[in-house]
Amino acid sequence: MNPPIQSPAAVKKPLSTEAVAAARKLAMQSGRRILEILETESGLSPADFLSELGAAFGVPTLTMSDLESLQPAFDVLPFSEALRRECLVARDAQENLYVIYADPFDPTHKAWIEERLSQQFGWRLTHTSDLATWFKQLEQSVRAMESFTAPDSVESDRHLDVEVISLKHLGESDSPVIKFVNSTLFDALKSDASDIHFETHGGGMVVKYRLDGVLVPAGKLSSLDMAEQVVSRIKVMAELDISERRVPQDGRFKASIDERAVDFRVSIMPSVFGEDAVIRILDKRALVNQTMELRLDGLGFEGATIGALRKLAKEAYGMMLVTGPTGSGKTTTLYASITEINDGEDKIVTIEDPVEYQLPGVLQIPVNEKKGLTFARGLRSILRHDPDKILVGEIRDSETAEIAVQAALTGHLVFTTVHANNVFDVIGRFTHMGVDPYSFVSAMNGIVAQRLVRLICPQCVTSYEPDAALLAESGLEDVDVSGFEFRIGKGCSHCRDTGYKGRKAIAEVLLLKEEIRELIIARAPARSLREAAARNGTVFLRETALALVRRGETTLQAINRVTLV
Repeated sequence: MNPPIQSPAAVKKPLSTEAVAAARKLAMQSGRRILEILETESGLSPADFLSELGAAFGVPTLTMSDLESLQPAFDVLPFSEALRRECLVARDAQENLYVIYADPFDPTHKAWIEERLSQQFGWRLTHTSDLATWFKQLEQSVRAMESFTAPDSVESDRHLDVEVISLKHLGESDSPVIKFVNSTLFDALKSDASDIHFETHGGGMVVKYRLDGVLVPAGKLSSLDMAEQVVSRIKVMAELDISERRVPQDGRFKASIDERAVDFRVSIMPSVFGEDAVIRILDKRALVNQTMELRLDGLGFEGATIGALRKLAKEAYGMMLVTGPTGSGKTTTLYASITEINDGEDKIVTIEDPVEYQLPGVLQIPVNEKKGLTFARGLRSILRHDPDKILVGEIRDSETAEIAVQAALTGHLVFTTVHANNVFDVIGRFTHMGVDPYSFVSAMNGIVAQRLVRLICPQCVTSYEPDAALLAESGLEDVDVSGFEFRIGKGCSHCRDTGYKGRKAIAEVLLLKEEIRELIIARAPARSLREAAARNGTVFLRETALALVRRGETTLQAINRVTLV
């Protein structure tokens, strides 16, 4: 019979091997952090516990006053990423760089930071509460900067009819329908959801959030009458026709949540039980959260991929095309590419449907098909506006494709997206649109296919061994997987019991070198193109995804969902 495990409190040293082992076991059972358990059981003051922690790990510690004397380096690690990773990069008065964190038991910190930072830096430990307080102070300064940089903040929207949603207003509302809709919007924004699905069925309504690309149940109504009223409320907010229930409707509205303006796009669709609604959340603060400047190295791409993307973005002319399914981050990648090259010396014009985020120093034109402003018509007008670089939100038809290709052939650098599964399917899409293959390959500099892969929640991550069926399903039955660090998230309150928290972009980049161009013009089969691309250095999506599994950042189930085996 095994002896009972001693609690950390029963050990003289609060961070002894026995104490940590006991805390680790308790953490696996309860879903709490090892650090939290150790501090609770130690009985030490925060300052004393931090001192013990620093001594145990051999890392210098910082108090709250020490933190306030440092200058955050958001140019190295953006604020939103620092908040998500619960660590921060800062400089002292001598410009020395430090990575400040609170949880040395987090297995992802060290490898991620050392891969992320190319500069020389030192590690510093601080208490969890001090780090949280510092984040709040920094967030206030970031928000203050936002009020000067975001033209459509709440201040500038006061003359508009903006729905105000806050905890105070939720408590004051008398209507259960208004309270249900507003609380759902409030909770979805706090949960970092990208979409809210209101799905009507025979017994009422189910509400789901799209978190990290996957639908997660968030609530329900057991009354069909109440479900109809909820959809009607959404229609009223989006200024849609509440009497029309037989055809789809699209609209948008703006709401003030926590004293900031958030845009919502609404899609209403008739169903056999009534109507379903989907609301897309467009939070303009998300852009400011990335230190008011999107960069490619903040999106999670591998180093080689970032180098290829920057090469394409800095070409003198031609076309850079990004492809992938809806919600795979195509527009964000193009925004980051444009932001990096926007030095004020070139005229950059975009035409988008809709303009999701505003880029400083860039002329952005929203498509308005009701008024006759289509992608094709807008693109023609842009070419008369003396642009150097053009972003076309999406190529949907042959006319837009032809104009975009001609613009790339006449000295402009064109950024655009198209829906296709991989870099080779793009060629077929343009051929079906009637674009001459020779013009296409002459204009195209490179094609990027990308996906977003869910990452394992760092709070509930644990090792596991996949069974033979999963390995076979993943195409690894004949592969030596001894070098793989298989991990999985057990599910906790931090990740809404999904086991995943956050996503990372992966991509395959096809640079159109001479060999590839010749094969396309000769209408060579996809297999020949794929072999030539591999010879020229293209790393395919599946290979990049498997590398994430090998490092223990994601799971086989997650990559099987977004890449072909």
